[in-house]
Amino acid sequence: MENNILQLIYLIASITFILGLKFLGNPASARKGNLIAAFGMGLAIFGTIFLYKNPETDMHLQHTGFIFAALAIGTLLGFIAAKKVQMTAMPEMVSLFNGMGGACAMLISIIEFQHLGNTLTNPILSTLVINPDFSAALSGKLMIIIAGMVIGSVSFSGSMIAWGKLSGKVKDKSLGRQQFINIGLLLVILAFSYLVIAGDGANTSLFFYLVLALSLLYGVLFVLPIGGADMPVVISLLNSFTGVAAAFGGFLYDNKVMLVGGILVGSAGTLLTIVMCKAMNRSLLNVLIGNFGGGSKGEAAGTSTFEGSIKEVTASDAAILMRYAKKVIIVPGYGLAVAQAQHIVHDLELLLEEEGVEVKYAIHPVAGRMPGHMNVLLAESNVSYDKLLEMEEINPEFASTDVVLVVGANDVVNPAAKTDPSSPIYGMPILDVENASNVIVNKRSMKAGYAGIENELFYKPKTSMLFGDAKKALTELVNEIKALG
Repeated sequence: MENNILQLIYLIASITFILGLKFLGNPASARKGNLIAAFGMGLAIFGTIFLYKNPETDMHLQHTGFIFAALAIGTLLGFIAAKKVQMTAMPEMVSLFNGMGGACAMLISIIEFQHLGNTLTNPILSTLVINPDFSAALSGKLMIIIAGMVIGSVSFSGSMIAWGKLSGKVKDKSLGRQQFINIGLLLVILAFSYLVIAGDGANTSLFFYLVLALSLLYGVLFVLPIGGADMPVVISLLNSFTGVAAAFGGFLYDNKVMLVGGILVGSAGTLLTIVMCKAMNRSLLNVLIGNFGGGSKGEAAGTSTFEGSIKEVTASDAAILMRYAKKVIIVPGYGLAVAQAQHIVHDLELLLEEEGVEVKYAIHPVAGRMPGHMNVLLAESNVSYDKLLEMEEINPEFASTDVVLVVGANDVVNPAAKTDPSSPIYGMPILDVENASNVIVNKRSMKAGYAGIENELFYKPKTSMLFGDAKKALTELVNEIKALG
């Protein structure tokens, strides 16, 4: 009876995951989707604690006091972290939390391998491996354990490096022949994994922990050389890894809700990764073998070889230009998040619309430091989702736009992606802001963007630079427009 109720709970939880994912597809319903999926997860957790019975011992879970203590500590830490985190640090938090998911999958595999330890190493019990049916079942379970451990380990160590890079604690670093090293390391991991599954038991534990160590190393080498402009793709891919690792845990325990949740995360992350790769003009294979987005960092800031000169504009002149425009497109970037200027940019939008100006937002798929970063940022300030247009939709409109206001974006509007084959972002589709009649770029300085390359757009005749912190500059811009009446 208890098992039937638990299976029903798992079914309900699985449905809530699917509904939650569906609602997450629209910012207007995303909060509801989160709550629905969280309710389902809570239902599955407490259902397992109170109703699950070990099929071998017919006993409920033991040490529930420790389980509830861990739940309480994790809930408290997660609540405090989510409340205190700034939007600029949201990508780091996503990487950190994703890494914790990978670590859980890794630890599950380690624990389950230890449970098999007696069978694999005990001279008496290991003779059971001679039985073909037992051997096949054991090998199948070992394959699942190894797969979950490898993928979880890569996700954990890779996410930790991504967290370090996003927070500025870890710098890009590429070894000589990085791609060959990564491929060779993968082959070694596969070879040792085979020895674990097909071994005679004598050195199985040694090979298993070698696979663990090498998988952790591969996660580090996989992410370490990746350029900053490519980080959103990597975060998405690592997220899919965690989902796949969780799905293997579902296979391991024959747990339907764990399996469904892992498959949903893995498949959604994979699809998003493919979309990100398309947006960056990269292949998924390029991501997997590493050294993704590496290469020349271009000319250092202040040593430009571009023709033309920088033209600075005051807030007053920019206000006049935008106030009497018919159409304005705002391009948000990471600088907008750094300055926490999402609310004032919404005020600017509303003010311009009161004056009869059509205002839209151009969202590049990899703007910011994680997928959807700008969408989340602007949704926080109640910008209508209908005004957030993706690159494919908005690019044809730049030619008919009077003014483009670029706020803190750099690499996603850099013409080098189309004109400079030596650039690390060459081939990446960009927002065609240079086609507009006027371009105003708000930056704090002429410092290069996250990809470390200078932007030719800043030297174009139609481009004017509005220097200063985004929040302060946009506030001045709003005040100047109000003063025009």
